[in-house]
Amino acid sequence: MTPLQRERLCVDVCALAREAGDAILEVYDSDFAVEHKDDRSPLTAADIASHKVIVAGLSTLTPELPVLSEESAEIPYLERARWTRYWLVDPLDGTREFVKRNGEFTVNIALIEYGRPLLGVVQAPVTGELWYAWDDGGAFGQSSPTAPARRLHTRPRAVPLVVPGSRSHGSEREAELLSRTGAFEKLPLGSSLKFCRIAEGAADLYLRLGPTSEWDTAAAQCVLEQAGGGVIDFAGRPLRCNAHETLLNGDFIAYGDPATDWARLFA
Repeated sequence: MTPLQRERLCVDVCALAREAGDAILEVYDSDFAVEHKDDRSPLTAADIASHKVIVAGLSTLTPELPVLSEESAEIPYLERARWTRYWLVDPLDGTREFVKRNGEFTVNIALIEYGRPLLGVVQAPVTGELWYAWDDGGAFGQSSPTAPARRLHTRPRAVPLVVPGSRSHGSEREAELLSRTGAFEKLPLGSSLKFCRIAEGAADLYLRLGPTSEWDTAAAQCVLEQAGGGVIDFAGRPLRCNAHETLLNGDFIAYGDPATDWARLFA
C-alpha cells in the first residue's frame, strides 16, 4: 500500500469515525442503561451502535481485511496469528467517562500491518475533534468537522512537564516514577485523548502502569508516532500488536520529545 493509498483510505476512515461518533451521541443524549461484561467493565448501547457502524463501513471499504473490535474480541489467537494486516477497533474508548458524561471518550480505528499501526484515526464525539495519521504521511488534527486540518508536531520537553493521566487509574509507583522527571503538572484526562494532546504539542508524557488492551492504544499510537513522539515499553521497545495470545499491553511510556531517553529515566 502506497502513502497515497493510505491517505485516501484514511479520509474514508475519518468519515466512518465521525459516523460512529454520531451514533454514540444519539445514545449519550438519551437515558441509557449500563451493563457490565465479565471483567466488570461497563457496556452501553453506544458501544454496540458504534461497533456496528464501524464494522459495516470497514467491510465495505476493505472487504478482504479482518476486523478485530473490542465488541468482537473472541477470535482465537491461532486464527489471528495468521493475519498480516487487519483493522483494530475500539468503538468507544472510555466507556467509564461516557457513563460519567464528562465527554472524555473517543472512537479508535487502526490499520495494523505486521504488528504495527499503519494508519490511525481517533475521534472525540462530544467536541467533534479528530486526529488521524498514516505511515510516512504525518499526523493531522481538526478541532471541528468544519475546521481546516492542521499538521501535528510534538514539542520539546517542557518545564514543568505536562502529564496527562487517567481519571480512573493511578498509583504510588506512578508518582515515584514521575518524581524523577523534575517539576510536572498532572492533567486528568480520559481515553486516547492523552496521546492526542501529546501529539498536538499540548502535553509531554503519559505513563501507563497496568493493563490496557491493544485496541485502546493502536490508533493513537500511530498519531503520536507520526507527530514525532512514540509509545514504548519500559525496555524502550515500541508497542506491537497481535504478537501474543493475550490482547493486553504491558506498562508503557507515551512521550512527545524523542530527545529524552525515557526508558533509561524510568529504568
